[in-house]
Amino acid sequence: MVSRIGHKTGYFQDIPFLISEATALKDLQSIRGVIPAMMTCFHKNGSFDEESQRALTEFLIGKGVDGLYLTGSTGEAFLMDGEERCAVVKCVAEQNRGRVPLIVHVGDIGTQKSIHLAQRAYELGADALSSVPPFYFHFSQDEIVQYYRDLSAATPLPMVVYNIALAGAVGWDTIRRLAEIPNVKGMKYTLTTHHEIMRIKEEIGKDFVVYSGCDEMAMSGFAFGADGIIGSFYNIIPEIFVKMYHAMQIKDLETMESCQKLADAVILFMLKFPYFAAMKKLLQWGGYEFGYVRAPFASLNVQQENELLTGLHTIRERYGSGGIELLERLPNKID
Repeated sequence: MVSRIGHKTGYFQDIPFLISEATALKDLQSIRGVIPAMMTCFHKNGSFDEESQRALTEFLIGKGVDGLYLTGSTGEAFLMDGEERCAVVKCVAEQNRGRVPLIVHVGDIGTQKSIHLAQRAYELGADALSSVPPFYFHFSQDEIVQYYRDLSAATPLPMVVYNIALAGAVGWDTIRRLAEIPNVKGMKYTLTTHHEIMRIKEEIGKDFVVYSGCDEMAMSGFAFGADGIIGSFYNIIPEIFVKMYHAMQIKDLETMESCQKLADAVILFMLKFPYFAAMKKLLQWGGYEFGYVRAPFASLNVQQENELLTGLHTIRERYGSGGIELLERLPNKID
């Protein structure tokens, strides 16, 4: 692989980055459809479980997803240090072997930390980058815009702004300013105000890619013009969202609605539990050992496991399995 050293423009002009001449950069408009916000697999002692991460990669690609979103909220990114986050990206990129595009979340509390993660993600084979706004210190809108200017200039990869209330969602005026930054090509819109997706498409332009990030409102996101969906529950029930996306493409609203009803029954029930732990437990019941959550998150206790299993059986009895493997493989009782 031939690489050359470049220098970014903007505030951090002295920070070099590697540009690989062997890397074919993807147009963000080609990254559409169902994109799981991939979980990170950990051993019980909290260390990264590379073998399980590779197995999860195969599981999701085998379900027909259109891409993977790495080291985001669902990936427990903020519980890992920078090298661990890079190890996840390296592992998934190696296992993926270019089969689906990879969007890597590189957000952190400081610009220099995020730039380092962005440059490493580019070197490791990311197709696009994403970031929450810098958080905790209540940064001004001008500071947030400058953060994205500096970060998006650090590599030639397209940037997806991650707009989520947990990190301090940005408003319409800031969205317009961010869309003017050359490498900012899209947004992960994890808010329930889906009418704004339509407004983004109308006022900023149809080429500005928008991903709906609300799993329980995927159908709504598509209806308002989202190009794709990125979410947590696509780790465990990807089949139903892949089916919904295909139905959307042929305007089969009845199938979309039935998919969303089943998905919402599962999602809204599982949100009653610590849902990262609940998702990993459901995968375990299906025969997939994809690891544990990382402290301070805790695994489910026996009572929670029993309540989860009972509730999922009730959902399956009411709605059917919908072709979802993990619902079909529920155990009758906990061993």
